Amino acid sequence: MDDRLGTVKISPQVLATIARLTTLSVPGVKHMSRDISSGMDRLFRGKGTADGVRVGVTDDAVSIDLAIVVEQDVNVLELGREIQSRVARAITEMVGMPVLAINVRVEDVERKVPEESDE
Repeated sequence: MDDRLGTVKISPQVLATIARLTTLSVPGVKHMSRDISSGMDRLFRGKGTADGVRVGVTDDAVSIDLAIVVEQDVNVLELGREIQSRVARAITEMVGMPVLAINVRVEDVERKVPEESDE
């Protein structure tokens, strides 16, 4: 019996969704930026995009650009590194593809709105 069953192809849009959901699960990320294009215009073959995410696939390896808005009072450098680690792990574990780069761009810091008291 032949062991070859065919091929499995992962859409870049699926990779973008995995990256977006993983990024949003990291404490300190307020939301994804709506505009991924400004400042991150690179040419990718096999592009996939979602809010705040651009994915490129080159030679079966993944490159990801993320644009985020962070919560006030977080260490932005540590947050960026945590996002890189979690997204790389999610892509590797879920689809088995190597990750070339995960670039995190912080677009803004969202300030906390003071709560009004009823007094």
